[in-house]
Amino acid sequence: MGSAVPTPDQEPHQAHRHDSDLRKDRWAVPLLEARPGGPAERFARAVGRTHPVLVFLAAILAGFAAIACLSIATGGLVTRILVHAWGVGAADERVEVWLAAHRVAWRTDASLIGSIMAGGVALPILVGTILVVCLLLRRWRIAAFVVFALIVESASYRATTLVIHRHRPRVVRLEHLPVNASYPSGHTAASIAVYGGLVLLLTSITRNRVFRVLAWTLAVAIPMFVALSRMYRGMHHPLDVAGGALVGIAALMVVVFACRAAGAAAGMRREHEQRREVTVGAGEA
Repeated sequence: MGSAVPTPDQEPHQAHRHDSDLRKDRWAVPLLEARPGGPAERFARAVGRTHPVLVFLAAILAGFAAIACLSIATGGLVTRILVHAWGVGAADERVEVWLAAHRVAWRTDASLIGSIMAGGVALPILVGTILVVCLLLRRWRIAAFVVFALIVESASYRATTLVIHRHRPRVVRLEHLPVNASYPSGHTAASIAVYGGLVLLLTSITRNRVFRVLAWTLAVAIPMFVALSRMYRGMHHPLDVAGGALVGIAALMVVVFACRAAGAAAGMRREHEQRREVTVGAGEA
């Protein structure tokens, strides 16, 4: 009876075949694949032999807690120290006064577009559409990545605003929102988490240099446009949008890690089942 364990001269061939299969799969996303022996795989092993969904949720919850703590700590640094020292707070406010003094109709219209792009209507519709498509195509990890990027960002933002209270810029504001929820900018965070996340996925599956340059240009330009729009409309200071950028980037890092850990857990479960089948087959033989 032949051995189920590949011999050394077979392993390179099998590895080459595996790489070819990945290249043929247009839906393969290297970004979401755990590096052998890397942090995501170690996390999956530490959690134990559990369902990949549970590993994913464990990583998400741990990551959310870390982001919330980091964002609240940073918010405390901003509101209790920075804005009261070295003229930082005055400079933060002067930017808003200058923007408000230079409002014109077309800029106001553009700022509304920037706000809508990262608002509570446009992003859920975009994410929901991607979710439906991914579910129909049975691309679970891509669906989880897109959905939880927005969920982790939103939850971290809400947790921060519950603790950190900063007054919005003292200019005429173009929107009616709570005046003490200036830090951080949720729109900026959401634009990075969603649009930046989509660019991460797309550039992970293509090597076309022109496409990658254009995609990353958009990944930088859209959050910058959103951040400037929120400041122009008198809703956030520069430090607030910087705090939002921190939350958005951290949310992406957490969701990438969680998807990789879930993938590593799924791979370990498959290996365990294959070894058990081999053991059972050997016993029956």
